[in-house]
Amino acid sequence: MAIQVRRTADGAAVCSFAGDLDLDNVTEADTALREALGARPTLLVADLEHLGFCDSSGLNLLLKTRMNATAAEIPFRLAAPPQAITRLLDITGADTVFSLHPSVDEALSAPR
Repeated sequence: MAIQVRRTADGAAVCSFAGDLDLDNVTEADTALREALGARPTLLVADLEHLGFCDSSGLNLLLKTRMNATAAEIPFRLAAPPQAITRLLDITGADTVFSLHPSVDEALSAPR
């Protein structure tokens, strides 16, 4: 898995994931998301465009991050989930709790 975190000019943080988000690398992803939240961004976006697979540990991480962001009053959005990830979110009902956007740009520009 490759993870890249970048800050935007207006203070948002975008965490981009490529590869598989599963038990083998969930700790690395958790560290990146926790550090991004710890920097107190105005918004946190998880870019899932290049995510190939997500197991239950990855989904739990996204749900935990959403709870932590809500507690810190930082909006958390998922951007560009591939079809397989969208299906996982739908089957589990998690699509009803996340703010889902078709692209990072749309996630960043949506009203807060």
